[in-house]
Amino acid sequence: MKPSKNELINVLREVIYFPKGDNIINLKMVDDIELEDNLIRFRLLFEKIDDEKNQFLIDTATQMLKDAFGDIEIDIIAASQENSLSKVRHIIAVASGKGGVGKSTVAVNLAIGLALQGMKVGLLDADIYGPSIPVMFGNEETRPLGYERDGKSYMLPIEKYGVKMLSIGHLVDKEMPLIWRGPMASNALSQLLLDTEWGELDYMVVDMPPGTGDIQLCLAQNFKLSGSVIVTTPQKVAFADVRRAANMFRHEGVNVPILGLVENMAYFTPSDMPEKKYFIFGKNTGKEFAEELNLPLLAQIPIDENVSQANDTGTPFSFNGFSPVAAAFEKLAKKIIEML
Repeated sequence: MKPSKNELINVLREVIYFPKGDNIINLKMVDDIELEDNLIRFRLLFEKIDDEKNQFLIDTATQMLKDAFGDIEIDIIAASQENSLSKVRHIIAVASGKGGVGKSTVAVNLAIGLALQGMKVGLLDADIYGPSIPVMFGNEETRPLGYERDGKSYMLPIEKYGVKMLSIGHLVDKEMPLIWRGPMASNALSQLLLDTEWGELDYMVVDMPPGTGDIQLCLAQNFKLSGSVIVTTPQKVAFADVRRAANMFRHEGVNVPILGLVENMAYFTPSDMPEKKYFIFGKNTGKEFAEELNLPLLAQIPIDENVSQANDTGTPFSFNGFSPVAAAFEKLAKKIIEML
């Protein structure tokens, strides 16, 4: 007697895919189930079809099904896991070990800068607990549209200034605190990435939360990143945490290329005297930090009294093509394009 589909699914819920820390049903790795009198056949979807660890998962699922249903033929077909990121060429994480260094400002203006270079760009706000992208784009009240395909719901990213974007802040009330444990936040990040119809993109910029916790590991270990950009300010207290962030990406279990270091607030330039540079926090510290980490210094972003106002009013500063800040972000975008 053949098992029912529900019975089969209940058994497969016990098969854990350890790289992602969840079972193969929740991870949507099981597809095209066929049940006959003495045959169970389905596809098992993998991100990397040639990964040598795939066979271990197939063997585990086969044994658990035989233990549950006895002498029955099991045919599990390994297949490629097409998902919403399949048409995204490069994913770039903008990260820092410390909050308050202007990481979101760099992520937003890098995304705008890439779009101004003619690239197809997406921007994901991965700071689940403190999303800021909706404020910086002036679309806090905007909600993404959705649709269903093959029985599954997908979101459409919000588009503004030539950038497709999505944040948890576009899905919840701005006054509501997200009191979630790490696995819940990581699951929310995966849904934002995989349950959104991103379409064809040259670059997806991911604004990371500060620190080296669950969100960072979820993104680095479960998704193929082309590289990361580390943001620091000139103060040594900031660099102490930045060093930890860089070491996280270099860790054997993470192993994400670091494209380079961006020194934010490198110096102050008055908007009415753009030729002036006042090194408030010290001169050449960004260069020294980059040399210590053995990384290229990708950009030095000056302080401008109008940047904060631009963020608060939802008009990214990269649109101001006549300022040193906008010029620095344009240079950063061109350098990223050249590197990748």
